[in-house]
Amino acid sequence: MKKKIEELILQAVETLKSDGILAQDIIPNITIDRTRDPQHGDFASNLALTLAKQVSTNPRQLAEKLIAALPQDIAIIKVELAGPGFINFFIDPIAQYQVIKQIHDDGRKFGLSNVGAGQKVQVEFVSANPTGPLHVGHGRGAAYGSAVADLLQAAGFDVHREYYVNDAGRQMDILATSIWLRYLEECGEVVHFPSNAYRGEYVREIAWNIHKNAGNEYRRPVELVFEDIPLDEPAGGDKEEHIDALIVRAKTLLGAPLYQDFFQIGLDNILEDIKIDLNEFGVDYQEWFSERRLMDDGSVQEALERLRAGGYLYEKDGATWFACAKLGDEKDRVVVRDNGQTTYFASDIAYHMNKLDRGFDRIINIWGADHHGYIPRVRAAIQALGADESKLKVLLVQFASLYRGEEKVQMSTRSGEFVTLRQLRNEVGKDAARFFYVMRRSEQHMDFDLKLATSKSNENPVFYVQYAYARVCSVLRQLDEKNWGRDLTLGMESLTLLTEEHETNLLVTLTRYPEVLERAALQYEPHQLIQYLRELANEFHTYYNAHQFLVDDAKIRNARLNLICAVKQVLANGLGLLNINTPEAM
Repeated sequence: MKKKIEELILQAVETLKSDGILAQDIIPNITIDRTRDPQHGDFASNLALTLAKQVSTNPRQLAEKLIAALPQDIAIIKVELAGPGFINFFIDPIAQYQVIKQIHDDGRKFGLSNVGAGQKVQVEFVSANPTGPLHVGHGRGAAYGSAVADLLQAAGFDVHREYYVNDAGRQMDILATSIWLRYLEECGEVVHFPSNAYRGEYVREIAWNIHKNAGNEYRRPVELVFEDIPLDEPAGGDKEEHIDALIVRAKTLLGAPLYQDFFQIGLDNILEDIKIDLNEFGVDYQEWFSERRLMDDGSVQEALERLRAGGYLYEKDGATWFACAKLGDEKDRVVVRDNGQTTYFASDIAYHMNKLDRGFDRIINIWGADHHGYIPRVRAAIQALGADESKLKVLLVQFASLYRGEEKVQMSTRSGEFVTLRQLRNEVGKDAARFFYVMRRSEQHMDFDLKLATSKSNENPVFYVQYAYARVCSVLRQLDEKNWGRDLTLGMESLTLLTEEHETNLLVTLTRYPEVLERAALQYEPHQLIQYLRELANEFHTYYNAHQFLVDDAKIRNARLNLICAVKQVLANGLGLLNINTPEAM
């Protein structure tokens, strides 16, 4: 209905242009909102107010001319001028019934739009370092990122989902060295394990498998490993110097090929585990983009040369700096260290250069909230590369705390173990986990109640919404048990019999679904869809508890069946977009 009103107003604007009342070069920004008070109609437009300054006229007078120029439409029974220049539209209640037929005809496609048609959007999300399993913090980014991507696709955008694999740099070297030290323990060596190494049980498992398959091939005497190595922090030294020296020693004692074995085995094992976790969580990608690829194909150097050519690089203290402070960052940043090694930021600049070169109209990065300070430097890099920094949209995801009722769940221990996404999924299930993760705005901190998420009660929001779908399925099973069958045509012909308040409320809510979907996509806010589904489920449950559907009157029975089947379809569409199941019995 909003689209219809927009089209009618646009026609009225063209009429006023033809009459010389509006200039030909005026491009109206038409917005249609639902009214809060039914006495003011169903929809309202403030176009007269926004155009009045451009045409130097009184808003109310312009609104009167727009109303006079509006084409007639059987769905609109009245148009009124209100306040300083608002145009209120009153919709014929009978027109609301058409949504049931539309939902039936469109099925899974109901609510989809083409507002983003022709626009290529890249959504990069999760992108956790492949140095350990995904934890519950990553889970929120995964649920949110995939929901944003799916909503954008539903709005007609050409969406490319991408995971940036940080498979180069110091953290990966720490992982490889950690695995090797655990492997030496498997060989019988007594190792004083570094305080700054990766200590999780998964490191032991990888080391155990290497020893099982390779025996003592990679064994080196522990005395040689730790000879003249700077002291670790517990012994009064520096933990960073200690682990860095051990990385160098591992590379020296093993040699480049054997060290690379550990590096690659660690990367492959953990990355495969991440892929399995995300796939089972309902998250898939078109591309897993390797950071090492940027180094191997010369992209990092190419990006730095582009910055140098633009006058944005300079040398200081033996390092190469990016002059990003003059582009909005708080200070300049090192891109090549004094030892000749490029920084992580240099790789990130090259990655965004690659994104731009691939021709995306929008680049959406979904990061943890702790990366907030990183945004200005990336925007600066995009500007320095000669691109429009407005193409970049960074969405931040706050951390999630776990509770079991009133008790807060310990997220990690000193041993390096933490609550993994897999553990969460095994406890509460994929559906509850995804639903709870996107119930709130991504930038809001959330408390995840494990007890509530696993409860089979109306207090559990995902259960409440899924139960509405299951209840419709139950009604249809009862219909079969009575051998009555469903007369779809008779139901469509009898929709005007749906005059109960619960029925008209449901009709209005069903008509809102396409606009909620589009708004949630364009504002990157899947929680809006969650809120809508909860409202729809609540209205259905209220209707279910107040009325009988399988009544003797065939016209009313089939009209009500058509209505609740429309509810069932919209629930399926909305939950499907969030990758949440629709059980037929609960």
